[in-house]
Amino acid sequence: LHSYRRRTMATFPPNRTSNMPVPGGPGGAPPPGAPPGASSSAGRDESYFTESRKGEVNELRMLLRTFATERDKQRKRDIMKKVIAYMTLGIDVSRLFTEMMLAIETRDLVIKKMVYLFLCNYAETHPDLAQMCTNTLVKDCGNEDPMVRGLALRSLCSLRLPQMIEYTSEPLRRSLQDGHAYVRKTGVMGILKMYHLNKEEFDKASFNDILYDMLRDPDSSVVTNCILVLNEIMADSGGMALNRAVMLHLLNRIHEFSEFGILSVLDLVPRYIPANDDEGFQIMNLLDPVLRTANAGAVVATIRAFLSIADAVGKRAGDDRDEDSPTVDDLKHQVVVRIKAPLVTLLASGSSELTYVLLKYVDQLIDLCPGIFDDEYRVFYVRYHDQSHIKHSKVRILAKLANPDNAPDIVAELGELVANVDEMMGRIAVQSMASIAMHDSGGQGAVESIARRLVEMLDLHGIPHISSEAATALASLVRRHPSIVSVVSAPLPRALKYISEPAGKASVIFLLGECGESIVEAPYVLEKVIDSYDSIADAAVKTALLGATVKLFFYRPPEVKNMLGKVLKKATEDVSSQDLHDRALFYYRLLRSSPDTNIAKSIVTSKSMTMSTKHFAEEDDSELRAALMHEFNTLCTIYRCKAENFIDEENIVKFVKVPKEHPLPREAPVTPVTDPGVNTNTNHMGGVAMADAPQQSVTTVPSTVSAEVDLLGFGDDLSAMSVPTPAPVGPASLQSLSLKSEVILNGEDYQNKWSSVPDAEAVIIPALAMSTGPTSTDGVEEPLKAFNVFTMASGELSTEFKFFLYGQEEDAYGGGFFLIQAVVSKAPFNLSLTIKPNGGDTNPTKRKEKIDQLVELIKSALGEYFP
Repeated sequence: LHSYRRRTMATFPPNRTSNMPVPGGPGGAPPPGAPPGASSSAGRDESYFTESRKGEVNELRMLLRTFATERDKQRKRDIMKKVIAYMTLGIDVSRLFTEMMLAIETRDLVIKKMVYLFLCNYAETHPDLAQMCTNTLVKDCGNEDPMVRGLALRSLCSLRLPQMIEYTSEPLRRSLQDGHAYVRKTGVMGILKMYHLNKEEFDKASFNDILYDMLRDPDSSVVTNCILVLNEIMADSGGMALNRAVMLHLLNRIHEFSEFGILSVLDLVPRYIPANDDEGFQIMNLLDPVLRTANAGAVVATIRAFLSIADAVGKRAGDDRDEDSPTVDDLKHQVVVRIKAPLVTLLASGSSELTYVLLKYVDQLIDLCPGIFDDEYRVFYVRYHDQSHIKHSKVRILAKLANPDNAPDIVAELGELVANVDEMMGRIAVQSMASIAMHDSGGQGAVESIARRLVEMLDLHGIPHISSEAATALASLVRRHPSIVSVVSAPLPRALKYISEPAGKASVIFLLGECGESIVEAPYVLEKVIDSYDSIADAAVKTALLGATVKLFFYRPPEVKNMLGKVLKKATEDVSSQDLHDRALFYYRLLRSSPDTNIAKSIVTSKSMTMSTKHFAEEDDSELRAALMHEFNTLCTIYRCKAENFIDEENIVKFVKVPKEHPLPREAPVTPVTDPGVNTNTNHMGGVAMADAPQQSVTTVPSTVSAEVDLLGFGDDLSAMSVPTPAPVGPASLQSLSLKSEVILNGEDYQNKWSSVPDAEAVIIPALAMSTGPTSTDGVEEPLKAFNVFTMASGELSTEFKFFLYGQEEDAYGGGFFLIQAVVSKAPFNLSLTIKPNGGDTNPTKRKEKIDQLVELIKSALGEYFP
């Protein structure tokens, strides 16, 4: 006990110098549980982590034993906070388990939550004690308060004890049918915990089928959790199974999801193979509004979805489709054009970390479709307040945006950055200027102009890294454009004296060999370097010296002969570099055994090194860029390497595209995927159909493919997941109401249409019970307007609100009008409707179906007033 007290006192000393009173400390306020009237500073949470007293656990036990008789709710909370604080600091308070269990019987949600935290923390280390609380947790899973039910269920599932499985299954199953969304989404996550705890029991409970069925849940957060759980459970097979029905159902509801939920849905799109071109384009149109969000993650995920669809539906070489069908490259070009504006906007408004990541994605998209971002080059100019890693990324991108129109501005901007105090920035600026010349993107005269700038940089003796980088850039330029030799040759002998970096020195020596014919003092400059051969430490400098001397020998034999013998002797004896040694032997044997010196000369001085493409073979990363495009919107883009290079093979998530075989042929027509605003009535009901067909689901798919898109069982594509296949969907379950977002109707026309419909044909919906009511007419008009139900006239009376409403179907659905008289009674609150259909579908069954859907739409719009 003595050593224990010393340890706690040393680890958690009281703060005696602070003016802040410490609860229970010497000279401080009374501890929790002190008599009323004593001052307390328990509201300062940091004090719980600074106080230390002898026998603190015993003191807490005494306080907990008086917990039931304590009437001050705040003091009760303070006692619990103290226990949790000690637990957080690593003090073993498991001895208080029995007292904490007694405290769980409370109506205070804060206290209950802290007790649950205590139980979960000691469950693994004290399984016997944890089992004592099982009955209490199971009982709380049936509490009348949904927050208590959810917290109890979460705690029950978080115990993570194999022996608790039998107690967990039934509360989990009940929670999935709970009337509150919080309990349902907690239950979904509990299923995942059960899966990791005991997979055999999980399979027996058939929770997989239930999760697929819950994708139709009215609450988007529940659906989000279902997606995440299914993806993790089925990770070995590439994620949750998808078919056309599942995909359309989720996409039609995407506007309901939170930002996190939207990302979960968008991550499914790249795995889905559209049935044909039309469906792919319609999915793109459905996702297009996501590009207008301020969430960069959602925008980038949408870009990946677009590129995936373009790759799936675009025409490839050998396809037998029409000549007018767009190719994969054409579609990707259109996608990048569409997403340019959102990306540029996000670049200008995000944090430095976000900006850096977006710059990486922009860089990748520029490689995919060059030229699209060229007109936005000023956005990538370096700003003084940008952080270094952002500046570096912008400068690299600037080189890729150069074209004959903007190259002068870009080169001038890069020239200003060369002498930057940031050494890396200066190097990247020089490399970017050289890149513009290498790729001939600057137009006529740009190569020579940039070469002259680089030559001037060779004389920047005060900035050695710039001189070295300029020499390296000029060496590459001479390989690409031999015509600039006359521009480069003059300052080389002088530059060799001052450049100290090995890479720069090797580049200058290489250039002396390439330009030796026009440089009079070239042999004598190289001779001094050969004399100091033993002092050269870098193998690249030695290799360049060997190659330049051999090449210069064929241009100036008398002057270079002795030099060549000396350098060959030293290089063949040099064992510091195998490459250097082998090259020296090759040159020696070539010169010695060649029957004709012209043959040796043609080999050594050949211009085969001249770059004939836009990049050198050693710089060709086309395979890597193609692989990174398949892993767009992952860390692979940031690290610029494949996933297997930084993730263990067993942890790499499989990427499987589904379905492999579509029930629709490629040439089959596909009904347009409706706009989310039009299909809101289906969304707000979570896909549940109207009164006529309560067991069926409402979709926007035509009856020609109704058997394939049944949302009840999600079709045949999920048969492998043991999901029961339902009977074919009848016409009554199909979406048959779609209202126009703009309708022109004046008061006189409204009156005429109302009068033309006999009262016998009116549909009366009496007294729909409401939990609350509107405070003004705007509380009804605005929600209905969002659902394309407009108001002709409205007014408030002493006992009721009265509205005359109207809506018109889309022409494809009949184009008929619905004239509505709505009365909201104030005491008690209820809604009565009188609906008169005018024009449109004359089939009584279909008309009744549409009116039922209209009623549900109105209830959905006014959902805040209904229980």
